Amino acid sequence: MDSILTYIIIGVVVIVIVGGIIFTIVRTNAIKKNGIEANAVVSRIKEQENTDSEGFTDTTYIYYVTFTTQDGQSVEAKLGNPPSKIKVGDELRIKYLPNKPKLVIAVK
Repeated sequence: MDSILTYIIIGVVVIVIVGGIIFTIVRTNAIKKNGIEANAVVSRIKEQENTDSEGFTDTTYIYYVTFTTQDGQSVEAKLGNPPSKIKVGDELRIKYLPNKPKLVIAVK
């Protein structure tokens, strides 16, 4: 009985992970296809440290940009695919969805 429950839990975890990956790919493609380009400035970089059960620490950086939408709204959003070696104050081109301007990717 325990092994069946284990397989069910593993199956659910795999489905959730695969679903998240598919959602991210679909969302990114929607922004690439339907997004509006704008100039943005890196407004801040948030550093998150995570320590695993064995004591190893991993640092993740979350980049935020500020930009003005086509209709004049000022927005700060998390950058979905930051280019390497960017810092606060750097300017870059981004794409965002007009109905969801907080969804942003960098234009390569």
